[in-house]
Amino acid sequence: MLHDKWLTVRLAYLRGLKAPSEQQQQLLLLADKLKRTDADSRILTALIKAEAAAERAQRAKAEAARLAARDEEAARILEAINREEASRERDQELYNAAELLILAGLVDSETRAPVFDRGELLGALLGLANVPAEDPRRREWKRAGDALLGEKTK
Repeated sequence: MLHDKWLTVRLAYLRGLKAPSEQQQQLLLLADKLKRTDADSRILTALIKAEAAAERAQRAKAEAARLAARDEEAARILEAINREEASRERDQELYNAAELLILAGLVDSETRAPVFDRGELLGALLGLANVPAEDPRRREWKRAGDALLGEKTK
């Protein structure tokens, strides 16, 4: 009974196609044939099974495409989350660097503006950047900085 309903619906679908396949055309012809031979009936049965399999394959392909699209959307969402997280981490590092400038008294904590002339401050930072890592002044600067950070974190 269920098979008859499926076949009726499927035949109506096939009749609505602009360009049914050769196999589908043969199925339509045999389904409409009033006097079928035993050979016709066997062929019709085989064509019905093939059409049912083709429909299942079509549904499976559509489901696979739907799942792939969902996976792509999930990948896009995950990528956006990762970009946002990386942006937050970069922002946090900038805030940390600004806090160091405030602790050193180079930036006003209220206005967030440099205490010194911008060019003067940048020049001093460029000078610091050019001091070699093995220079003894850097060890002294590190000790003083670690001490101030230790005080502020207490």
